Amino acid sequence: MSLPIYLDYNATTPVAPEVAVVIRHWLEEDFGNPSSSHVYGRRAAQAVLQARAEVATLVGAQAEEIVFTGNATEANNLAMLGVARALPGKRHVVVSAVEHPAVMQPALHLRELGWDVSIVPVDGTGRVAVAAVAAALRPDTALVSVMLANNEVGTLQPIAEIAALARANRSLMHTDAAQAAGKLPLDVTALGVDLLTLAFHKFYGPKGIGALYVRRDTPLQPILFGAGQEHGLRPGTENVALIVGAGATARLARERLPQVAVHLAAMRDVLQRRLTANIPGLQLNGHPDSRLPNTLHVSFPGVSGRDLLAVCSDKVSASVGSACHSHGDAVSGVLAAMGCGAARARGAVRLSVGCDTTAEHIETAAAALVAACRVAAGGPGGNAAGGT
Repeated sequence: MSLPIYLDYNATTPVAPEVAVVIRHWLEEDFGNPSSSHVYGRRAAQAVLQARAEVATLVGAQAEEIVFTGNATEANNLAMLGVARALPGKRHVVVSAVEHPAVMQPALHLRELGWDVSIVPVDGTGRVAVAAVAAALRPDTALVSVMLANNEVGTLQPIAEIAALARANRSLMHTDAAQAAGKLPLDVTALGVDLLTLAFHKFYGPKGIGALYVRRDTPLQPILFGAGQEHGLRPGTENVALIVGAGATARLARERLPQVAVHLAAMRDVLQRRLTANIPGLQLNGHPDSRLPNTLHVSFPGVSGRDLLAVCSDKVSASVGSACHSHGDAVSGVLAAMGCGAARARGAVRLSVGCDTTAEHIETAAAALVAACRVAAGGPGGNAAGGT
């Protein structure tokens, strides 16, 4: 039995063969601890330095500005809580209403510690208004954190404009770029950010490794305590195999980005056209233009997205939202922030294509989704009334 077509690349991607080969070498052969002074340790330390430089090049940074973490969640926590530790005289942070839980939960934790948290709303496309951020800023604002690309609907945020406001206010700017890396060009100078988060498993690298770009001289304190690895910001023996894998992932992403971006957008657009042509009342969620090239988030009329995906689960693997919080039937926080009604939110499905997606995959998946929509509409949980 063949596996269903995978359309959940925003949840995770396969590890590229070129990256897997590198990781295996550093697991099995060059296994030294980078803190050791002998040849095994020196080889490992040099490999970590090279990987740090590759990641820095991907985002237009300097090697010493890259801190490796266990994942993007840890990187986001380090950014949010580390800034708060470093700037105790300021007691206010600003986040958007559509942030990933890895940003929103640390912000809410700061609120429990007595900080003020401003949650800036988004419009119906999921986009933050720059004016709303400007209105939220205060003299005691330590940090503004707005994601570069939304993990559910794919909407891109005006990070450079928001960062300019933060800088003028003498506040720090962080962006979670987990979904953008490998799909869009990244340049920390052009974005104007002080901190930027990466998740390598979102663009053909391994799970269990993330990174935080920290602009030189940015005030940041550790949230974990131990030895002095990663500039004293992330203690613990470095996971050399995954760090080197992250470097290989960054290099691969940089080399093939132009072709990948074109391919992703082409596959996404064909899928959107096929579904729109065959499902009257299908609604696009997110910004129609300013969005990730691989992400198509739509609401199927009169059905539950979860029921629809269950009907075609043998042919298509996709999700109703973020893999980090898509269980249960509660309305997605992102869609709620965008003002989507319960019926529209109930019918929502996130379809995300990848480098391996072919035109044949798209045609087969589209046909399966159309057929499943018709079955789900007439079966249990179907509701022909639809709604917005």
